[in-house]
Amino acid sequence: MTSYADPGEPPAVQHIIDIDQGLQRLMGDQRLYRQLLRRFRQDYQHVVDQVRQTLAQGDTDDAQRRIHSLKGAAGMIGAQELQQLAVMAEHGFLSAGLELPATLDLVEAALAGLLRVLDAYLQEMVGDTVADTVADTVDDPAMVSAAAEPATPESRALLARLAMLLDEGNGDAIEVLEQSATALASCLGVATFQEVASAAHQFDFEAALAALQPALAG
Repeated sequence: MTSYADPGEPPAVQHIIDIDQGLQRLMGDQRLYRQLLRRFRQDYQHVVDQVRQTLAQGDTDDAQRRIHSLKGAAGMIGAQELQQLAVMAEHGFLSAGLELPATLDLVEAALAGLLRVLDAYLQEMVGDTVADTVADTVDDPAMVSAAAEPATPESRALLARLAMLLDEGNGDAIEVLEQSATALASCLGVATFQEVASAAHQFDFEAALAALQPALAG
């Protein structure tokens, strides 16, 4: 179902998410779009379970608010199928919830499919991000095991912030890795940076933190 005609190109899965449409909303800003996708994944991966829990607790207003938020976020990234199902779920609240359980099942299935596509798409971008950083950091691509530079107060502060975000499971860690890629590759060494960045982009924050620990202890 998910295919990539060319590395770095949007996947041909428009029935799940129209990446071209999402990019158009952001004036073609691919970096910002990727950040939105990661934020969506972080914020909404458990939303259906949360809706069900709040409904079980009798908090219909909170459940409806979560579905409304999902609808807007899905529309922003171009996930039209999920957006339409969220609209149906909203209507379920208005009709005394008669069809809501079945609709939430559909929302859950669509969300699971979308998250699989997002993971594949974002992972495809990891190689490009790391390759660009390596090219900027070392003159010879063969020097991917280049040693780290001595730590400075600035680099120690940057590593501490990154470690804190990873420990919290905060998706902002990925933004730090992207925005400070060259500085991190310099103070960690390219090989360690690659290991940390690859794990973080797969949302394996525990593995990313483990890879970072030797530098923190140094």
